[in-house]
Amino acid sequence: MNKRNIIVIGSSAGGVHALQEIVAMLPADFAASIFIVQHVAAHAPSILPHILTLRGNLKAVHPADEEEIRPGYIYVAPPNLHLLIEDNRMLVKKGPKENRFRPSIDALFRSAAYSHGPRVIGVVLTGLLDDGTAGMWSVKRQGGIGIVQRPDEAKYPAMPQSVLEYVEVDYIRPLSDIAALLVSLVGEPVTEPAPLQPSEQERMKIEVATAAQSNAFEKGILHLGEHSMLTCPECNGALVKIQEGTIERYRCHTGHSFMPPTLLGGIYESVENNLWQALQNLEEIIILCEQQVSTSERNGDQAAAADFRAKAEDAQRRAQELRKLIMD
Repeated sequence: MNKRNIIVIGSSAGGVHALQEIVAMLPADFAASIFIVQHVAAHAPSILPHILTLRGNLKAVHPADEEEIRPGYIYVAPPNLHLLIEDNRMLVKKGPKENRFRPSIDALFRSAAYSHGPRVIGVVLTGLLDDGTAGMWSVKRQGGIGIVQRPDEAKYPAMPQSVLEYVEVDYIRPLSDIAALLVSLVGEPVTEPAPLQPSEQERMKIEVATAAQSNAFEKGILHLGEHSMLTCPECNGALVKIQEGTIERYRCHTGHSFMPPTLLGGIYESVENNLWQALQNLEEIIILCEQQVSTSERNGDQAAAADFRAKAEDAQRRAQELRKLIMD
């Protein structure tokens, strides 16, 4: 009979301290494999495996693509790469961002749920925004165990709060209790849940493949949900709305995925970027017109100089109004 032996952990702001506290209390003979996504800067080296190895009894590493899974190891997603689980190996891929993150907690959790079902224990710790919510839904949907850090003692409670808003988890625990809980759960025999509907199974399969760099459009990702009138703030691709229980999320035809709060933040950022681009263009108009004023005056064409001067003044007025709008 299968046993619980796959632990996936997601953390963001405040997560390094939280992860250290958990791994410090795990025994050297821990029989499960642990997979961690901690949001980190995309282009800075990560020393998190070194930190966790020094802090606890288990060896932590950045895995290589297609490396075989071993029990008693901690596998940490490398910067700017998704960490995925496929049967008894790991995939480390630069697939599309989910919730504007790569590595993505949702991508890891979903791949674990798809590959190992009820053997999976999902843990969401401190962090901002909502990465991990959709992934935890997949873990629970496939018969796994869901654990969240108690929000009132998390340094940043938004991520565990988001999970609790949408997913019925099994345990809500303070950080100090999570390691002991994992020890008690690991090795428990599991029973297989009722199979997913074929449409759910196909959607999860396509989404896992998309995170692993498969062509989302060719895989038919636009048929996974209801077409929306929204576009992706990452690539301007069309977004489809996917419904999972009470969760609504969005995915574009190139593969980017968003929960609504993250999508809203991306749209706001896109609006601000466009306004700054418009301001830059107006200031370029001013520079060009002022240059043409000088050229026209040197050539003795006062009418042209006056026309370019008027255009520069009009652009200046518009730029001032736009800057005020941006700064308000």
